[in-house]
Amino acid sequence: MGSLFRSETMCLAQLFLQSGTAYECLSALGEKGLVQFRDLNQNVSSFQRKFVGEVKRCEELERILAYLVQEINRADIPLPEGETSPLAPPLKQVLEMQEQLQKLEVELREVTKNKEKLRKNLLELIEYTHMLRVTKTFVKRNVEFEPTYEEFPPLENDSLLDYSCMQRLGAKLGFVSGLINQGKVEAFEKMLWRVCKGYTIVTYAELDEPLEDPETGEVIKWYVFLISFWGEQIGHKVKKICDCYHCHVYPYPNTAEERKEIQEGLNTRIQDLYTVLHKTEDYLRQVLCKAAESVYSHVIQVKKMKAIYHMLNMCSFDVTNKCLIAEVWCPEADLHGLRRALQEGSRESGATIPSFMNTIPTKETPPTLIRTNKFTEGFQNIVDAYGVGSYREVNPALFTIVTFPFLFAVMFGDFGHGFVMFLFALLLVLNENHPRLNQSQEILRMFFNGRYILLLMGLFSVYTGLIYNDCFSKSVNLFGSGWNVSAMYSSGHAPAERGKMVLWNDTIVRRSRVLQLDPSVPGVFQGPYPLGIDPIWNLATNRLTFLNSFKMKMSVILGIIHMTFGVILGIFNHLHFRKKFNIYLVSVPELLFMLCIFGYLIFMIVYKWLVYSAETSRVAPSILIEFINMFLFPASETNGLYSGQEHVQRLLLAVTALSVPVLFLGKPLFLLWLHNGRSCFGVSRSGYTLIRKESEEEVSLLGSQDIEEGNNQMQDGCREMTCEEFNFGEILMTQVIHSIEYCLGCISNTASYLRLWALSLAHAQLSDVLWTMLVRVGLRVDTTYGVLLLLPVVALFAVLTIFILLIMEGLSAFLHAIRLHWVEFQNKFYVGAGTKFVPFSFRLLSSKFSDDMA
Repeated sequence: MGSLFRSETMCLAQLFLQSGTAYECLSALGEKGLVQFRDLNQNVSSFQRKFVGEVKRCEELERILAYLVQEINRADIPLPEGETSPLAPPLKQVLEMQEQLQKLEVELREVTKNKEKLRKNLLELIEYTHMLRVTKTFVKRNVEFEPTYEEFPPLENDSLLDYSCMQRLGAKLGFVSGLINQGKVEAFEKMLWRVCKGYTIVTYAELDEPLEDPETGEVIKWYVFLISFWGEQIGHKVKKICDCYHCHVYPYPNTAEERKEIQEGLNTRIQDLYTVLHKTEDYLRQVLCKAAESVYSHVIQVKKMKAIYHMLNMCSFDVTNKCLIAEVWCPEADLHGLRRALQEGSRESGATIPSFMNTIPTKETPPTLIRTNKFTEGFQNIVDAYGVGSYREVNPALFTIVTFPFLFAVMFGDFGHGFVMFLFALLLVLNENHPRLNQSQEILRMFFNGRYILLLMGLFSVYTGLIYNDCFSKSVNLFGSGWNVSAMYSSGHAPAERGKMVLWNDTIVRRSRVLQLDPSVPGVFQGPYPLGIDPIWNLATNRLTFLNSFKMKMSVILGIIHMTFGVILGIFNHLHFRKKFNIYLVSVPELLFMLCIFGYLIFMIVYKWLVYSAETSRVAPSILIEFINMFLFPASETNGLYSGQEHVQRLLLAVTALSVPVLFLGKPLFLLWLHNGRSCFGVSRSGYTLIRKESEEEVSLLGSQDIEEGNNQMQDGCREMTCEEFNFGEILMTQVIHSIEYCLGCISNTASYLRLWALSLAHAQLSDVLWTMLVRVGLRVDTTYGVLLLLPVVALFAVLTIFILLIMEGLSAFLHAIRLHWVEFQNKFYVGAGTKFVPFSFRLLSSKFSDDMA
């Protein structure tokens, strides 16, 4: 676990891999996942690279394994998934594995082909059996004439229109029998009638049970048909129509003895086919079971092998074609592990010349690597969704761990709802190693991946719910209210005090619909509630007014603190990149602009809370009016919050007015001054100096000089700026746009934080509506039917609470909290223009068979 405050320090390393050890070295690097390879052959087509033949071999093995997995799944054989990932296969075993898999594929295809043929023959024989059984009842022919029948005698001298002649010549009668799909019967009959002009007799009968189609394998309903016709030409037409409608035509026996003989032969052949098919399936299952034992390891090994060759295709050869040169980004903390991986790969291959690496300085911006664990990964993903951080800038995810669930809880503040969310997240955390959760559907997997975010959001919501004293829209009296109702009665005060204060008596209590507690009356307000809001406010008619005022001020205070903290984090960026002029000319004016206006607003809110009591609350000035008067300079004197307020406000406005031109023009003019050759005070920045030679071969000759560490002291910013093209107009325009955006954003972003108040109010009101319309109605029913009605009411209340308040309202608060972090907080210091560090790691390869089949 590295630092979460900034990304890891990266360096560009050059690997020199011997041709015989490159495969083993990359295999060791893939297991450790330490480096990200750079493509040194960007101008070379993918089909013209050195190891394209090996990649095609891996793709062929993947095709064979995909076929094996498909056949194993079809046979309902469980696929074992090993707990440990096998290593990439040595080069000596690759050809052996390829030959073994190819033989297995050929054998499986032959056995499967024979099985399909046997199954098709069996289905055809079963259809023939059903056809003979059904057509036996269709035609009753005279046994005496049957031996003299001739199927199709010549019709040269006979008229087809002479029905009596055809009836006398029984030898001219022919039959076509078979099976047809149920949906084609009507069209088939119409076609026969139109083509044969009625000289056919068609008889149908539906089979009792559906049969499997030998061609498609679908189980469908069939009709058995028997077509009687006269004449050879009509017989040809009938057979062609049967072919067009994909009828399954079978020979029709001429005699009863022939029918019986065919039936007995069919039964014998069906029994033989059942036996052969059963043995074929047993043999096929044995072959598949044996293949299933090793298919998992083969799939992983082929994936690793293909990934290795893809990385080797990114490498370039030296002039002798005996050494591969690779350039990789590697964290400086992992350089020792990189060297050790190269040594392990060289030792496994048995090479006499070991592979080695050198670090090379460069001006290119390295990728961003921030190491996370299962707890911080979700918060880092929220930040990365906005944009991957630039190299070595401050990472907002460290602070998002606290601020994100807290701002969510401010909008979702309810003790009951937060506790339910906390329990759900705790259940996911406690069962995080359950395999079904990792392989669940997309929505549940989304909740599972953010289980720690949900856990903190629920925990913070419990806290804010205690502060709001809100539990399913009801207040909880844990410590006793600080308000005393009995002190408002006139009988408890001296006669001298009764005339000065508005007190209650029996007549007022009976006649008044609304009674007001006066905290200025002695004994009425005994002190603040120990934690959160006093529960008596849940009974007050002006509860909403009080809570709106409290939550509105709280939202403004939290928003200004959050944005100011973002500006302060920008100072850490300037210090790290050694651009101190940005601190004096950008960050300090931004802080002054923010604090002199909105920081003063917080001061007035807190000052009024602390100074004015219940006795002096009636003469307390309005903060809104005082804040507006700060900019209007009213001619008449105002009471104000404190003495000397006008002078303080004018001083703050003067500082604000002076900070704006500094913010607009300070940085561009200072950079222009530097460009004209002035000395640079406090300006330098760290980076890499490009010292690479024209080719990798020349760099390799410098190995004895050990340039790999890259610890040369960099030149300061002044010299670097003079080397670059200076465009004052572009710098000025960029700074003006940034300044206008910041000044207007301070106002709009502060107003944007009022969403904390708005969503908190909406959540509380929705919760109150659900309680009023459901639970209160169920509790008001009399005891006879109340118990029966209460159970479905509570169930409906629970369902609506989960779907409306927890899921819909929770999603709304979640999205608004993301917006506050992305727009209002991160834009004060976070650029997010980096590229993510994607290491060459076998752990990133999928090990699921479902992904292989996709």
